Amino acid sequence: MLTVALFGTSADPPTAGHQAILAWLADHFDVAAVWASDNPFKSHQTPLQHRIAMLQLLIDAIRPPRSNLRIYPQLSHPRALHTLEAAKTIWHDARFTLVIGADLLPQLAKWYRIDDLLRQVDLLVVPRPGYHLSEAALAEVEQRGTRVAIADLIAPEISSTDYRNHHNLDALTPPVADYIHREHLYAWQDDRRENLPVQQTPIL
Repeated sequence: MLTVALFGTSADPPTAGHQAILAWLADHFDVAAVWASDNPFKSHQTPLQHRIAMLQLLIDAIRPPRSNLRIYPQLSHPRALHTLEAAKTIWHDARFTLVIGADLLPQLAKWYRIDDLLRQVDLLVVPRPGYHLSEAALAEVEQRGTRVAIADLIAPEISSTDYRNHHNLDALTPPVADYIHREHLYAWQDDRRENLPVQQTPIL
């Protein structure tokens, strides 16, 4: 059966850490379906169309290219259950795995019709520095009817929040940094253009 990873991210902006996750998913699933989304529990500085463009730049820079990794804008929806319904119209006979960061695990109970969702998907949790994965939290999710796995992935210790709040330019890949500068997406970034990374080892 075809295995499909469903990975939506509200990252603002998407970082080199997200790029590592994308490459890992493409290496472990038949299809890695990605989209930029609006998280109803967050406020976003950057419009969705810019976050989609930056996500595409991350994918384009992965080497070697992964043909099974691409953006599916039609999957973008604030409610994951609607995303799953849309995915089923694309892949009629597939096993779906919903991919979330460890930081989202405590929010799951508040998601729209979460029990209906988890009965229809496996759940893959991607560890994040600074977020502890408790056995009790994982067991609670499993009791809702899904199979839970932890990705054996060590992503860089960087985040979108770190970039926005602390101006950590190392969080960005050069194409995304160039895009942010060109589109003037963050008010402070033009003042520090000279510090943007000029080269970075590509994801292999």
